[in-house]
Amino acid sequence: MIDLCVIGAGPAGLMAAETAVNRGLSVVIVDAKLSFGRKFLMAGKSGLNLTKNEPFETFLSSYNDAAEWLSPIIKEFDNQAAMDWARNLGQSIFTGSSNRVFPTDMKASPLLRAWLTRLANKGVKFNQGWRWLGWENEDPIFKTSEGKRLIKSHTTVLALGGASWSRLGSDGEWANIFADHGILINPFKPSNMGFSVNWSKHMLPYFGSPLKSIRLTSGSFSTLGECVISSKGLEGSGVYAASKSMREGNPLILDLLPDLDLTTLIRRFEKLPKKASRSTIVRKVLRLDKAKTAIFNEFSQCAQLKNIIIAAKSLFISHLGPHPIEEAISTAGGVPQLALNDHLMLKSKPGIFCAGEMLDWEAPTGGYLITGCLATGKWAGSGASDFILH
Repeated sequence: MIDLCVIGAGPAGLMAAETAVNRGLSVVIVDAKLSFGRKFLMAGKSGLNLTKNEPFETFLSSYNDAAEWLSPIIKEFDNQAAMDWARNLGQSIFTGSSNRVFPTDMKASPLLRAWLTRLANKGVKFNQGWRWLGWENEDPIFKTSEGKRLIKSHTTVLALGGASWSRLGSDGEWANIFADHGILINPFKPSNMGFSVNWSKHMLPYFGSPLKSIRLTSGSFSTLGECVISSKGLEGSGVYAASKSMREGNPLILDLLPDLDLTTLIRRFEKLPKKASRSTIVRKVLRLDKAKTAIFNEFSQCAQLKNIIIAAKSLFISHLGPHPIEEAISTAGGVPQLALNDHLMLKSKPGIFCAGEMLDWEAPTGGYLITGCLATGKWAGSGASDFILH
């Protein structure tokens, strides 16, 4: 009989395992894939954003509706703790101009290798290529290359991810198992995703072009940032940050010139000849770069030339809705707070804890996702340890 079986070898699962083994418990980690941390490694391909170096209250507010629920959890393992964790694994880090924190080499693989080695040295066992099928007599059962296998364990931490990037392991199939056992779950929704746009042929030369230094507003949400014009629509960090509000039905409004007020632009306009053309106004008053000019012309329909200036400060973006959940960076939905106790244990299944993205919370990119997974993993690992030891 093992003390703790952790199912899912992403950041949440690995953190739960380490938390328990540090308290003297026997731990096995199981994953359906043949290698661990696949989504973590994918996140590092474009530069692993570990966390964000900002005051705690500011950091916590990015967890939106779940901020109150997650407050004690993230306070226990906050952005500063995430930085210390990376350093303790022998990785130097740096804070970029946007306060985002990265490993110096920008990669996830050295961190993951160091972490798995440390876990192995502490006695954690690993089973790869074992797919969780549910429970048999309250013990987790798995499909393996050698047939079905049971693991006898006192407690279990489930860290099975959300429902995006299924090829990396987060396929959301666990939700069907939960439903079969009458465990409350909320439907999955895409989060941190792009939005589809039916571009005209005139936009083709601008696919892949960034829109830099813009303000994106959707409902009550507003941020300075950037996004990318893609063949499918609009993507990138600014759109991802606004995606929750957009998913809920609020329009996307772009200010293409956030550093200039209307008064300044009107003064430029008034210096032009009265019969100045639209293209002249765009060139001499707005002074947009090629990508901004393209999207401005795509979406601005002004009856009066003077209204062109207003449109540049409040450009309504018509879109066809979010990209499919499979293409989203993360997901909302999953196991709600209502189904769990204060230690992230399922109320209906004593000894079974949940962590990471399978919980119903969401946050924008920028380090909040990884820190949230690490924090909930530590909290669930502590909960499982207390369940056994007390």
